[in-house]
Amino acid sequence: MKANKLMTIGLAVTLLFGCATVPITGRKQLNLVSNSEIMPMSFAQYEQVLKESKLSDNKEQTAMVKRVGNNIQKAVEAYMKDNNYDNYLDGFEWDFNLIEEDVMNAWCMPGGKVAFYTGILATCQDEQGVAVVMGHEVAHAIANHGRERMSSGLVTNGLLGGVSAAMGENPSMTNEILMQSIGAGTQLGMLKFSRQHESEADKMGLIFMAMAGYNPEEAPKFWERMSANSGGSETPEFMSTHPSHDTRINDLKAQIPEAMKYYKKQ
Repeated sequence: MKANKLMTIGLAVTLLFGCATVPITGRKQLNLVSNSEIMPMSFAQYEQVLKESKLSDNKEQTAMVKRVGNNIQKAVEAYMKDNNYDNYLDGFEWDFNLIEEDVMNAWCMPGGKVAFYTGILATCQDEQGVAVVMGHEVAHAIANHGRERMSSGLVTNGLLGGVSAAMGENPSMTNEILMQSIGAGTQLGMLKFSRQHESEADKMGLIFMAMAGYNPEEAPKFWERMSANSGGSETPEFMSTHPSHDTRINDLKAQIPEAMKYYKKQ
């Protein structure tokens, strides 16, 4: 009964407020939150992470991460402009940093704030591998997955009037939803996206890296290396918020022909 009630509320809110459209995939998503509401919190959290972390002093690796980030940024901006999605980048303040820590992690917060960790570079191997990860993480921000998570969280908790109204109705819960949606309070600021969001970011990221001049055929190879490095400890797909490595690899291979249409070798 509770689930049915929430579905009914969600449908009513969707019809009342309308939906946003994700670039490239065309998927409709619930949108109760504006970039002007989510991005200031995102930027503040990013600065906090940088303040509490040690940036890498490896100039070559740092330059590579920034170079790949800038290349994908330019490609994304050009695509969005050419396809009348300019407003999707309102408020973006791109930044790319490499953090010295031996963890297999990278993320992009709403508004284009990206962090790579040195622990993932061995699996990336080279600039092409970095582009696989960078394209995927940037795709989360372009698809507004954090904003969608916020919107869903507000609906689930019966806060239907947007962030401002929710703050007045239940400020503590609303603040908790906002913080969770940008990754604040989770390990290393990492957003725990759904399988749907992960698969969508894989598809979009493949195209973004191709637009930037990186070979999309490298994406399955990266995930094959990631699978090998997991040592067989991967969580079963039905218990995980991420697609299994095998599912991800097969899906990426199927999407390569479409991505190759955008590929122009550097």
